[in-house]
Amino acid sequence: MYEPNVVGDWHEYEEHAGLRVRVHRLEAAEPPRGRDDAAAGLTYFSVRVTVENRGARHFGIHLEDGQIDVRVGPDGEGAFIDWRNSQFIEGFDVYPLRRATAVLYAAAPEGALTHVDVQVQLRVDEEWSDRRLWAGGIGVLEATTAPTPAAPGQGSLAHQVSAFLRDQTEPGTA
Repeated sequence: MYEPNVVGDWHEYEEHAGLRVRVHRLEAAEPPRGRDDAAAGLTYFSVRVTVENRGARHFGIHLEDGQIDVRVGPDGEGAFIDWRNSQFIEGFDVYPLRRATAVLYAAAPEGALTHVDVQVQLRVDEEWSDRRLWAGGIGVLEATTAPTPAAPGQGSLAHQVSAFLRDQTEPGTA
């Protein structure tokens, strides 16, 4: 079963040697050109998507509107994407040992921001890559003394997300 990445993790594309993507810096943030009227009453946040080339040749990268989907809350409702304030990667050649970063501004109800899923479908050299998911949240308070997990990784967000998805796909669960 496919397991999502945790915000901050790198994902390497096997079909494009040396190319990897990372969703990171998920944080509350006001947009640089002002709030959109359609986002009244919502809390703004930003997230960055960085493409890094560790390979031997350059790749033509596209990461535009429609290739990034942001879902919030336990029911996975769509966040308001502020396209006017966001910065995308539109036809940029990422050469070896270089990076390109897209910055996305979005808004959602404040209570839903503890659960944020970001799905990315990169276009590389005019070919679509597989969609990949990163899971994270804003404002999640961690206990000052966390219990020790019974086995390595059981307390991690990735393990919790995987367990949740596994429970949802088992027959007889609601």
